[in-house]
Amino acid sequence: MAPPATAHTPGHRPLDVPLPLDALRYDIGGPPAVTRVVADHLRRLGGRVRDRDADEITLGGGGFEDVDARTAWGAHGSGIEDEATAQAATGVMAVHGRRHGSPRGIGVDYLATATGVLTVQGLLAGLVAQARGGDGPRRVATTVDRTGLLTVSQYLAASGADEAEAVELRPGGPPFTSAEGHLFELETLDPGVWAAFWRALDAEAEAIRQGWRPFQFRYATACAPFPQDLHQVTRRHTVERIRQAAVGSGAEVCVLRTLAERAKEVDGADPWSLRALLPGVPPSAPPPAWPARPLEGLTVLEAGRRIQAPLAAHLLGLLGARVVRIEPPGGDPLRGMPPACSGVSARWLALNRGKEAVEIDIKSSADRRRLLELAAEANVFLHNWAPGKAAELGLDADHLAAANPALVYAYTGGWADRIADAPMGTDFMVQARTGVGEAVHPEGEVPAPSLMTLLDVLGGLHGTEAVLAGLLLRERTGHGVRVDSSLLGASDTLLAPTLARVRRGFDPRATAGFRHPMRTSDGWIAPSDDCAAATAAYDLSGMCTEDALHQLRSHGLTATAVTTDLSALAHDPRLSGSISRDAHGAPVVPDPWSLA
Repeated sequence: MAPPATAHTPGHRPLDVPLPLDALRYDIGGPPAVTRVVADHLRRLGGRVRDRDADEITLGGGGFEDVDARTAWGAHGSGIEDEATAQAATGVMAVHGRRHGSPRGIGVDYLATATGVLTVQGLLAGLVAQARGGDGPRRVATTVDRTGLLTVSQYLAASGADEAEAVELRPGGPPFTSAEGHLFELETLDPGVWAAFWRALDAEAEAIRQGWRPFQFRYATACAPFPQDLHQVTRRHTVERIRQAAVGSGAEVCVLRTLAERAKEVDGADPWSLRALLPGVPPSAPPPAWPARPLEGLTVLEAGRRIQAPLAAHLLGLLGARVVRIEPPGGDPLRGMPPACSGVSARWLALNRGKEAVEIDIKSSADRRRLLELAAEANVFLHNWAPGKAAELGLDADHLAAANPALVYAYTGGWADRIADAPMGTDFMVQARTGVGEAVHPEGEVPAPSLMTLLDVLGGLHGTEAVLAGLLLRERTGHGVRVDSSLLGASDTLLAPTLARVRRGFDPRATAGFRHPMRTSDGWIAPSDDCAAATAAYDLSGMCTEDALHQLRSHGLTATAVTTDLSALAHDPRLSGSISRDAHGAPVVPDPWSLA
């Protein structure tokens, strides 16, 4: 098998860094909204496009057998035919619309983008299996509707729990507005800091108390119905005074940036980075004979919290890896986050079911030695600790490479050290800083980061993609590899078409009312993007959903019902994969790929 060549791409990556797909070629065919991501990421990983027509994606050459991928919006005849109908059917519109009190579509092609990343994952996994000496899958299938189920899996899990949500699902949430009219996001994970910030702005104690819980749970619920008094408080203060209150209390604020501002600073960097570590890596054991999953026999050591890193490791587990979680003494406190299924957090199960766990106190030198011993026997170490923490603890890539030269060391972070004076690297702050808050709402609406965790999920997908690229590079070069991915990289992938329109001088925002479902007498319907203008001419408010869809379809228009009750997804005939239940009774969405 030919080793990869070295890359010489100024402005995108360091010179003379080998890339996983050097000497490989690919053909591209499929829905353009999906394949634009696939083509871009395969190119950035070193692949070269072949000049021939294709109706699917084929990746091969360089001593590898071809791996084919086919992607589609959904099952044939399901009515899921584009981004809008996929968001409607899979519950994405319902979750994104919670802050508004009614279903709303995300104004960018979020599910198509995520499906593109998942497709690249499937292709890379097939090559990793081959590089390890196994047969590996030769065909990968992805559908946008399964991607949609993955992106709402935590919200779906909560809907099927044994108990109610910790907070009521009512409209409301950031951003806040200053006296000058500046929109800004607020972030803190500490209730004491929350209270100190609002006291500095002379907020009433009862409003502060009532506001913390919905603010704290907004990541889980996609809404934050805290008292309107808090919005009134910020409107009485300048943004400078608000920043002073944040500095004094330890909170962070970020004024929402526009897409035009973001377009001026985009540097064209890859959404992940790969760095070779120590040489002399022995070949890894081949996976069991196909049809075993492509990562069978590999061990992933994960020290992740919340969404980004746990999701990345979860997907590696679905591809066959053994995943061992590093948890603090007493276990991950998020195991107890309501609502629960059989005593375990439903949301936690959505990302962590099937993983093993070991409790380690990383502040203890003895436990850090234990972690190094575990890393010495692992294939991947994945974490999302705060920036600089790993180096401070002696657990950075170079430290672990000394214990295990064969390791793929993966970090999923916020900013990838690419933004000067960046705020805390959390989902909503990155959305605010990069213009996502403007992009996801159409013209005429107030910009606001989605309270659905768009970048945490897409960042987790990038993390899995980066680890697979690192594993392939390790097999091809004999070096351990460090890979870094980030929420900023996820934002860049998501906004690439939007920012391209900005640079060409076009309005980046969709027209008013874009992806707003239409009310029927008993629910909502969403037309496809191509049919939205024609559908607007019909008054459907007095018709039931079934009759409204029949009328539109009889006139050649495409539309589908909007899922508003996530628990109904388990019985929805439109979906291409079935939802099952785990041992705790929590809903389990289908794997995002089919491998054969």
